[in-house]
Order: sequence, then C-alpha cells, then structure tokens
Amino acid sequence: MYPEIHFWNPKTSSLHKELVYGEKWLRFSYENRLGRVGLWAFVKRSWFSKWYGARMNSSKSRQKILPFISKYDLDQEEFLKPVSSFKSFNEFFFRELKPQSRPIDEAESSIVYPADGRHLVIPDLSQVSTLYVKGQSFDLKSLFESGKEANFYGEGSMLISRLCPVDYHRFHFPTSGKISTATLINGSLLSVSPIALRHNLSIFWENKRYLSFLQNEHIGKIAQFLVGATCVGSVHLTAQQNSHVKKGQEYGYFSFGGSCVITVFPRHSVQFNQDIMEWSAKGIETYARMGEPVARYMT
Repeated sequence: MYPEIHFWNPKTSSLHKELVYGEKWLRFSYENRLGRVGLWAFVKRSWFSKWYGARMNSSKSRQKILPFISKYDLDQEEFLKPVSSFKSFNEFFFRELKPQSRPIDEAESSIVYPADGRHLVIPDLSQVSTLYVKGQSFDLKSLFESGKEANFYGEGSMLISRLCPVDYHRFHFPTSGKISTATLINGSLLSVSPIALRHNLSIFWENKRYLSFLQNEHIGKIAQFLVGATCVGSVHLTAQQNSHVKKGQEYGYFSFGGSCVITVFPRHSVQFNQDIMEWSAKGIETYARMGEPVARYMT
C-alpha cells in the first residue's frame, strides 16, 4: 500500500493531506491485483470515460453539486455564476470564476501557473532524480512523439500542473506570445491522481493529450501539453488558434475528472521560484493557483 498523499501549501507554510476524489476506487484499481485487471480491461478505454461523462452531463447529476461543494469546502463567492444556474454537474465542474478571484501577477518577467492545482518542477530535464517516486525517468521522446522535439527540450525545464476534481478546471497561458494550433496525440485515459502516478509515471505519455507551442520573445518556444485522464474525454479550447495571447488569458477547459497541464521550457530560459524547487526535489507537490508567479524568464 502507498502512504498518504501530502502537498506543500505555501499560504499556510505546512504540509496538507490530499483528499483524493474516489481514493478507495483508485487504490483498488492500482494497488490490488484484481483491480488492475479491471483497470486495463475497462477504465483505460475511451468508452468508459464517455459513459461516465454522459452521466455527469445529465440533469440528474445536479444533485451532486451542493454535497461536493460542502465536502471540499469550495468558496461559492469565487463563482462567476450562481450554483442554481448549473444544469449538470459537468457545467459546475468547468465553471468560470470572477476575474478578481485569480489575479495575474503583473511583473513583466514573471511566468505564472497555468492552472489551479498541485505542481512539480524539473529544473533540468537531463538531471531527473526524483519525480513523485525517486528514480523514475521522464520519457520526452514518447511525450512529444518526436525525437527532434525531445532533443530540443532535453536540457530544458518542466512544470507539471496536476488538477484534481476539486480544482478550478480552466487552464490559461503562463506568459504572453503567439500560440500555435493544438495537435491531438491519441492515447488512453488513465487517472493522473498521485496514486496512479506513483505506480506508473508513463501515464503522462500514454494518455490522450493536446500539444501546442507558445512563442515568447524572451523565452523562445514553450511547449504546452493538455493531458486528459479518466472521465476526461474532452479538452475544450476557447482561445483562438494561431493568435497572439496575453499572460493569464484563458486557453480552455477540461470536462469532468482530474487532468494535467505540462509546460516545457527551452534550456536556460527560466528560473523557478526557490520554494517549489526545494519541495519538488523531495518529490512533494506545491499547491498554487492560476495567475500566481512560478518563475521568471532569464535575461
């Protein structure tokens, strides 16, 4: 059995136990032999996520909203629309927030978190020693499905932003620049929960994901992956493709389930904040919200 999952919260200067949505089911699926059989036979298949997604789109699913808000202590004052306006649990899940609830760091050189969630950084992808579980290596070639891109970013750096079902599920641009058209890389839809990732890091490059590139004048070509997961069959892009975007501008949203945004920077282009580097070196994620600074570009 894996131990409890903890993350660092800089606002309270303490470690918090993560309330993993569906933890009993996840531990059965990834830590029990019988559960692993069901995982590979059913859960990783796209039809399972489509089926569950359809349930979350039904009007009956509205009954889940208020109990969910109460259990996870969500702040309704942040919501752009009242709870009564949501016609399904999924509408609530990818809710918009009031702009003032997620202010964007204004420092010119700052790079901000692209999403709410729990975050890990890898300052040098050629020197990965600890990632969730010590000794796991990151396969860039498989992630990009390209040896050329893997070589380009091989000594770059990475920010992994893991969204839990309790998080705000819209994702944004970490800095300004010109965004490319997103390319779909098909794959499975396995969970990106910490329980699953500690068992199998390759989920990142096995799952269905979208890849786009953001060209910034100071940093260069930033790669951004939007990774789907169990019960997340859909990634919705709201920003115009091949256009100039601003730091903190909304890029899109995920439908129901946990998800992940992976941001990859070129070599020697950014400097991450010291605190997240220290906790990431221990394999412990840091909680942060979209718009808060995570790094600065190097001049």
